[in-house]
Amino acid sequence: MTLKIFEPIKIGKMELRNRIMRSATWDGTADRSGATTELSTSIYRKLAEGGIGLIVTGYAFISSNGQAVSGQYGIHNDNMIPGWKQIVKAVHNSGGKIAMQIVHAGANSGYLSSKGIALSAVSSLPEMTKVHTEMTEEDIESIISDFAAAGIRVREAGFDAVQLHGAHGYLMSQFVSPLYNHRSDRWGGNSENRRRFHLEVIRRLRKVIGNDYPILIKFGVQDDRDSGLPLEEGVEIARQMERSGIDSIEISSGVGTSASITDAKGLEPVFRERAAAVKRTVSVPVAVVSGIRQLDIAKQIIDSGDADIISMSRPFIREPDIVLQWQKGNSTIAKCISCNRCFSVLRRGEGLDCGEERRLREENSDKI
Repeated sequence: MTLKIFEPIKIGKMELRNRIMRSATWDGTADRSGATTELSTSIYRKLAEGGIGLIVTGYAFISSNGQAVSGQYGIHNDNMIPGWKQIVKAVHNSGGKIAMQIVHAGANSGYLSSKGIALSAVSSLPEMTKVHTEMTEEDIESIISDFAAAGIRVREAGFDAVQLHGAHGYLMSQFVSPLYNHRSDRWGGNSENRRRFHLEVIRRLRKVIGNDYPILIKFGVQDDRDSGLPLEEGVEIARQMERSGIDSIEISSGVGTSASITDAKGLEPVFRERAAAVKRTVSVPVAVVSGIRQLDIAKQIIDSGDADIISMSRPFIREPDIVLQWQKGNSTIAKCISCNRCFSVLRRGEGLDCGEERRLREENSDKI
């Protein structure tokens, strides 16, 4: 009997071969302009060959002033499309489905400038280290238009879906978070105004890419910092996003990082309860990410109805074929130990690689 986690599932009209998803992961392989490279294509080819149901790309910036880091992908102009077409072709040739995650970094932007733009010029948050210019109404409307234009490019490149990055303290998180959003106009203040940006982006995307093209979101349903976005408000935003046309919601963190997330060693799913709260409220498929390393736990989450899709990131860095391993009956815990040394490798500009696996390789080479 096939486990439910390995059964197909539909997101809108897109059918996935199983209920396991590769969560968006920055890989640092884009060139200076934001274009993909041959190394980028090889990463996604290996993931697709590993049997993953849905692959989500690393975040791609939609505006020239919305880039977060060096090596980040871009989808801010038409010059980006040819490289992405090669990646889509590589994934489709291996029977996979792929979505592009698109983002504006907001107060975390300004990679190419000493100044960034933010919802509010004043903030007590420690990460607001740059001089920021407060967004005007025109700035906000322009960014919404950039999201829509990026969505058109994503569809033109042949992607099966587009995913909004509404988590981890980037612009969409900043709009709904009381920690960032101190505006007094129609884009801030009460909860209705703070969620307006999300709903407008979804509506504008839906208008330009059509009713049949899947729109997903990675959503920080709750901030992990005092006085941040509470869970009950996040759940209401999820409900409103479904009404506005979202097709699936991946549950992750918003602004701030809780100790439980930092210390997670993959034995407990960090956001399971949050995902279940959203699942009770919406009818679209809900994915859950973070801390899932065991097939038995993933199966329990799906079978219990707490989520519809299991999303993972770091395990695929070390074992891009772990889905195939699980399907063949090898249900041991993923080799990923959540040490985060993969990020150290990335920050050195050495591409996407498991730091622990690299350490073991070096140890073995010394013994030869």
